[in-house]
Amino acid sequence: MELAPADLCAALVDELANQGWSIREHFLDPASVEKLAEECRSLWRHDAFHDAGVGQGDALLVRPDIRSDQVLWLDENRLTPPQRRYFERLEALRQAANRELQLGLFDFEGHLAVYPPGSFYGRHLDCFQNSNRRALTCILYLNGDGREEDRGQLRFYLEDGPDSPYFDVAPRGGTLVTFLSDRFYHEVLPARRERLSLTGWFRRRA
Repeated sequence: MELAPADLCAALVDELANQGWSIREHFLDPASVEKLAEECRSLWRHDAFHDAGVGQGDALLVRPDIRSDQVLWLDENRLTPPQRRYFERLEALRQAANRELQLGLFDFEGHLAVYPPGSFYGRHLDCFQNSNRRALTCILYLNGDGREEDRGQLRFYLEDGPDSPYFDVAPRGGTLVTFLSDRFYHEVLPARRERLSLTGWFRRRA
């Protein structure tokens, strides 16, 4: 059963409080998800994306041995209507998380991501070594029909060590995966077919 937006945010925040992560289907309505996917594919066809890197600032490097996806960063001041609808839903989540968990979430940075067949992203944390600004990771899947195992599942590790238990998340369109950015290692398994997402992070003040 789909929840109303306010109830959905409340349930998601409860899961963050209890376990530090949440997986919620139907976070965004199917029509908006499809429009976002269409935009992503169109921009991809027009070469608007670039090779993703690791690190930040002067330490930013393109390392295809670590990650081989391509990304397009979004400008919050130039959002399309489908992007704005998603950002409005995220703003409701930000307010709920700050109210209930006192996370101090201030703003959001995000990008569209395309994983062509064969691409992947190795095991990593989403926070940078010299910065703790990224606090909450949000991954919205935009994939349509097809076998889920072909689209680069998210492998989510519950502990830090090399023998950590884990589970895999199918990138089903409309599903939002959220988790504390400095706590959970994760990776994207090699995609056998095109994998689309809108990935971003709520940040604390600098």
